[in-house]
Order: sequence, then structure tokens, then C-alpha cells
Amino acid sequence: MQNSSNLGLVQIFWGNGKGKTTSALGAALRALGNGFSVHLVQFMKNSNENPEFSFPGELNSLKNLKNFSYKRFGAPNWFFGKANEEHILEARKAYEYLFSCFGKYDLLIADEILYALQFNLLKEEDVINLIKQKPKNQELILTGSHVPFYSIFKLADLVTEIKKYKHPFDSGILARKGIEY
Repeated sequence: MQNSSNLGLVQIFWGNGKGKTTSALGAALRALGNGFSVHLVQFMKNSNENPEFSFPGELNSLKNLKNFSYKRFGAPNWFFGKANEEHILEARKAYEYLFSCFGKYDLLIADEILYALQFNLLKEEDVINLIKQKPKNQELILTGSHVPFYSIFKLADLVTEIKKYKHPFDSGILARKGIEY
């Protein structure tokens, strides 16, 4: 970890639009380009059903960059509807793992953690606790969720709502390799 007094804010990217993870990864690229270390922790991202979706292009691009690392958590099947024990357990593992990352990286990204909260895989107090225990000089980015969590937003330094106006999916166009994954 670099010794930078400029780091240490909490950023949130949430909303019903496309670009929450992309915004976090843009911040990661900027940090990496300036010599900072970045660690990405992904919630709900371990599907074995379709290997093409399981390891998206952005990780292929970033995985060999100096100072970038990642770890993915999730049940073998995609989460749809009601939470089951396996999904809750994987979200809990990812959450606990984040604490082991404290103080090791300049920028820590908890990707889709707010979806884990929205889908009741975690509790709001969990995310609040994470923010409150974050090291002073470590930047933390949280992504996900279509619903606001105002008590969490109050603790953040930057909150950006990514709002959908129009999306190809609404016209029946499914996720495209190289664009959405």
C-alpha cells in the first residue's frame, strides 16, 4: 500500500442503469495507472452454468496487470428470486474476506455488495460496519443495487446513481460478449 493521505474515501455506484461495475473498474484503471494497488472482490459472481459469463472480458484484461488482484464469490448457480443457504453463505464469505483485505491495498472494490444487501444475502448493518471499520487511508468502492440505502449513503463520500433511460434488453437484445460481459 502506498502512503497517501489523498486516499480513504468511500464511493458508491448504484442504480438501475448499466455502468456500476464499469465505473468502479474505471476508477481501478486510473488508480493502477498511478501506481496504486487495487483488489476487486466480487459478490454473486461464481456461476459455473456458463463459463463465458463466469469470467468476463474485463477480468481477462486486468488479471495480469501489476498491482491488480481479484477474488470472486458466489454459488455455482445464478441467484434468482429468494435467497437460499448457499447464496447467503457465499455472500457471508465475501463479506468476511473484505476485512482480511483491509490495509493491504490502496483501493478495495466490493462489487455487487449492494445487490447482496438488496437480495437479503447481507444485512444493512453489515455494510455499515464495513464502512466504519475501513482503514483511514484505504479507498473503498461499493457497487450494485437498484434500491437506495440512505443510511449507507450518509456514510459515503461519493454516491452516484446510474439511471437507466433506455437499454437494449428492453427491446429483447440480450447481453453481448465484449460489450456487456
